[in-house]
Amino acid sequence: MSAPEKERTQSVGDLMGDVSRNMSTLFRQEIQLAKTELREEATQAGKAGGMFGGAALAGFLTVLFVSYAAWWGLSNVMDQGWAALIVAAFWAVVTAILAVTGRNRLREFKGVLPRTQQTARQIPDAMRGR
Repeated sequence: MSAPEKERTQSVGDLMGDVSRNMSTLFRQEIQLAKTELREEATQAGKAGGMFGGAALAGFLTVLFVSYAAWWGLSNVMDQGWAALIVAAFWAVVTAILAVTGRNRLREFKGVLPRTQQTARQIPDAMRGR
């Protein structure tokens, strides 16, 4: 039996069953897409968080050892208070650069489930045959 003949001979119950199965498949695919997107976004967020953590650790160790060395070196040519202020100002600039870099990485984050949102918006039009 060809497809057009089958469509003409199907009962309303069979047609409703087909619609139900198709809707079920569609929703399962949407859920799978959402899971995939969440996994991708979690990976990106984890990488950005790792960069912030690495920057914090490196910044702490660098500030600790280099600050003492710079303060000590500068105190040979000027008062210790001014030497400490110069070192602190330098590290304030470094902190600002790290913060801006981290913020820019977070801005690259695409938001919540963009492909799922797009395909979910298409479901009502597909139901209407558009």
